Parts: sequence; C-alpha cells; structure tokens
Amino acid sequence: MTDVAGTKTEKIRQQELRQPDTFQKVGNDARDWLAQRQKLIGIVVAVIILGGVGAGIASELSKRGEEKASQALGQALSVLDRPIDGVQPAQPGDTETPFKSVKERDEALVKALTDFRKEHGGTRSATTAALSLGEAQFRLGNFADAQASFGDFLKGAAQNDPLRAGAFEGQGYAFEAEKKFDEALKAFEQMGAAGGGEFLAGMGDYHKGRMLIAQDKKDEAASVLSKVSTDHPNTTAARLSSERLAVLASQGVKIPVPAQPAVTGTDAG
Repeated sequence: MTDVAGTKTEKIRQQELRQPDTFQKVGNDARDWLAQRQKLIGIVVAVIILGGVGAGIASELSKRGEEKASQALGQALSVLDRPIDGVQPAQPGDTETPFKSVKERDEALVKALTDFRKEHGGTRSATTAALSLGEAQFRLGNFADAQASFGDFLKGAAQNDPLRAGAFEGQGYAFEAEKKFDEALKAFEQMGAAGGGEFLAGMGDYHKGRMLIAQDKKDEAASVLSKVSTDHPNTTAARLSSERLAVLASQGVKIPVPAQPAVTGTDAG
C-alpha cells in the first residue's frame, strides 16, 4: 500500500511540475495583457500629457475670457457716461441722446448689466457687475432683485475684497426698505466685520443702531451707538452716531457713558 501510495504521489508531483509555475503564469499573463493593451496605455499616457497641455490652454483661454469680459463690462458701464436731461448735461462731442431721467438711465443700466452677466457668467467681471447691478436695482425700488444681486457679488467675491463691505451695506438697505429689520441688522453686522476701509469705519455699528431704533429697542441702540465714538473717533460714523444719540436723549433714553480707553504708564515715583 505504501509503494502504491508513493507511486501515486510521485505521479501527482510530476503532473504539477509539468504545469506552469503560478508566478510564471501570472507573469506571462501580465506580459500578454501589456502587449494587448500597449496601444491603449500609450493613448492613456498621451491623454495625460495632453491633459497637462490642455490645462495650460484652458488657463490661457480663461485669461482671454476674463480680458474679454472686462472689456465688455466697461462697455456695459458706459451707460453711466450718457448725459441726463437736467442732471448730467451733455459735454462737447457727445453724440448719444441724453436720458430723460435718472430712472431711465438706471433701467438701461440694469438691462446692460443683466445681459452682460448672462453672457459672461463665471468671470470675475460678472461678479463685479453684480454690485453695480444691485445698486441700480435698489435705486429703482426693486429691492428683492437688489438683495439677490448683492448676494451674488458676496458669493463670488474674495473674502478680502474691500468692496464686500459696500455690498453688505447695500443688502442691508434693501432689506430695510422692505422692513425686514432682522435681516438688515445681520447684513449691517457683517458689514462691520468686513471692514471696508477708513470711510466705512464704524458704519456697520451705526447702521446696527439704526435698526435697533427701528425695532423700538432704543436702550440697546443707545448702548451700540455710544461705543462708536470711542471705537472709531473722528469718523463719519462717530458724527452720525452722536446725532442719533442726541435724538434718543431728547426722547428720554438714558445714554451710557462711553468707556474711556485705559491709560498705561509707569509711576514716576
């Protein structure tokens, strides 16, 4: 039995030896796969290489698109250069018919900027145009449209864009016009956080105080407004806040005494 079993085992081993080695088979399969797909791999590599070139081309096209959009925006804004009867007289050499009113000018501006943004959507110029569009819509009394346009600008503009403060202010005014004081208050708070340069310093807090007065929260408004002169001295916001505080005081509202800045120094003794 042992010899028979040994003979069978030896035959099995010989059969196994005649079979291709597993690793050799895998290697052969891999070479066959590569041979069969060499052309395909070459195409893929070419696509990858061309993809890099394509990205460069896309970047260049994007740059050209931005330049084209910038020029088109200038053309759209040229509406503002047209004279207005009784408001903006024609200058020597003007050939365009004057607008009959500011309203007619703003209507033309809204159309020009709306068409421009449709044609050049996704460009930086389209984002910039949203700010001017919102301002024109606000002047026309289209407050909901103005809110949307200011929102479009804020979505597309960089976080450090100095114009963001103006967009928040415009959005706040548009909400205020519809007596949406909570939304306006939030917009003006965001305006304060956005900065906006020396001219707008403190204006966010001033507007916040106005909204609190509109909501009949006069004590809270007085608290906010009284800090503006301390935090932003010698600014337009400080002057306007002082005027509002004077009105509140005449109405019997107690005006908080602004905290004086801490004085630091060493004892001479």
